[in-house]
Amino acid sequence: MFIAMNRFIINEGHESAFEDVWRNRDSSLKEVPGFQTFHLLKGPKNKDSGQTLYASHTVWATRESFDDWTKSGNFRNAHKNAGNNKGMYAGHPNFEGFEAVLDA
Repeated sequence: MFIAMNRFIINEGHESAFEDVWRNRDSSLKEVPGFQTFHLLKGPKNKDSGQTLYASHTVWATRESFDDWTKSGNFRNAHKNAGNNKGMYAGHPNFEGFEAVLDA
């Protein structure tokens, strides 16, 4: 199993718009070989900056399945409008990838 996560820091007041971007995006993940599940996670709000942490979390059968998706037309289509909402992000997303070592 491979878990792919992107962390996003969202500027104050843009939380609903950020969630709507994900809710309304054209995703075909369920059709991609090796894809298992997706979650958009909302983390804590920074009391000083007002910014909120989010993470996209996908589970894949293998790292190879994830890598194949990132090279596909489905990936390009899902990310085609990523630059349209610059005011909502406090910087670039931070990618983290994890391979399962133990399963319960």
